[in-house]
Amino acid sequence: MQTLSSLAAALGLALLLGGAPLAALADAGHDHDEAPAAPSGPAMPRFAATSDLFELVGVLDGTQLSLYLDHAADNRPVADAQLELDLGGKPLALTRVAEGEFRATLAAPLPEGETPVTATVVAGDDSDLLAATLDVHAPEVHTEAAAPRWRSAGAWGAGAVVAVLALGWALRRARSAIPANAGGAA
Repeated sequence: MQTLSSLAAALGLALLLGGAPLAALADAGHDHDEAPAAPSGPAMPRFAATSDLFELVGVLDGTQLSLYLDHAADNRPVADAQLELDLGGKPLALTRVAEGEFRATLAAPLPEGETPVTATVVAGDDSDLLAATLDVHAPEVHTEAAAPRWRSAGAWGAGAVVAVLALGWALRRARSAIPANAGGAA
């Protein structure tokens, strides 16, 4: 009876140790929740210039520059604002699209690197000079390396080897526990 209980204990230990590599493989990527939205592409170059009165954000998409002018205190679009913009020391013609929103078309794409931006804002009795830097770089190529298949197969294989070794140890121990003259006297 003792042999059976030590065999069952060894088998339980083998199963426990055999499953340990599988638990090590579970990570945050295996939570089965809805996957977060992945960015659709690289972020467009942009700048932000702020002062006590105004916030100006510019987003560059090729040769199209979109500008958003808001009040710094409450983030409301600035109504009836006059905006003048110098990009790299050259004045840029702006078109009002909506309250606090302007557009400009560049003659040519900006070269890679940093380009200084200076904006003059006049809105009612308020006026301000804002400065920023537009940083343009080539899009980075990100390749996310997937986990190699051998890693998963290796974990299963290691678990199987541990289970077989534990089972062999338990059988060997069980055989040594049985006396040589297990047969009864006649």
